[in-house]
Parts: sequence; C-alpha cells; structure tokens
Amino acid sequence: MARFVREVMTPGVAAVRPDASLQEAAQLMRAQDIRDVLVTRAGRIIGVLTDRDITVRAVAEGADPLIVSAQSVCTRPPVCVGPDDEVATALSLMRRYAVRRLPVVAQGRPLGMVSLTDAAAHLDASPRPTT
Repeated sequence: MARFVREVMTPGVAAVRPDASLQEAAQLMRAQDIRDVLVTRAGRIIGVLTDRDITVRAVAEGADPLIVSAQSVCTRPPVCVGPDDEVATALSLMRRYAVRRLPVVAQGRPLGMVSLTDAAAHLDASPRPTT
C-alpha cells in the first residue's frame, strides 16, 4: 500500500514557457496525449494549463489561440503537493480544488504529476475491513 505521493506519482512533466501560445500548448498536449501542461519560468512552476482552460477561458471567449499566451490563461497559483506528502493529502487537495491532477514539486521545481487515478490506486490497495 502506497502512503506517499512519490510512490504513486508519474515522474516527469510537460511544460511550456509563459509566453508560449495556446496553440503551442495544445499541440504539446496532443503530441504527449495529455490534458494539461505546466507553465514554467526558469524551471519553476508558475501555473497549470489544462485543455479545459484553453477551451473555456480562451476559445469560448473568442480569443485567438495563436496570440494568447499560456500564462494569461493558466491557473495561478498552482495547487501542488510534495513527493513526501501523504496520498490522502493529495486526495484532499484534489477534492477541495476540484482538480484531477496535481503537480508534484520539490524546492519549487516540478518532479512529476499525481492524478486522481494514481491516488485511487492507493485506495484500491488499502486493506479492507472484514465483516
């Protein structure tokens, strides 16, 4: 049974610069088959940009995805967890902020992502009470 985020997270992240266009971010999402990217400056996370952010905050408002930057649409500040945080803490944050994925960050630098699916696997592995 996994107890810490580092045991269930997916290592590595996909990231874009703050000035990257939404089209550039969407193309990276498509190429990596992912639904979000981190927005980073000098290796430090400043926001999270999801496919929903692009759709709802930009395209639905008529913004040009070739011109609008990732920084202008991303969620800031990002909700993050550390690798030594408990999986229960990650689940609590996901519930509180209604998100499905959290960046895993150590000393301001992204290490990976933990998803609701990753955390749920922890729950599935938890011992069940007998009746």
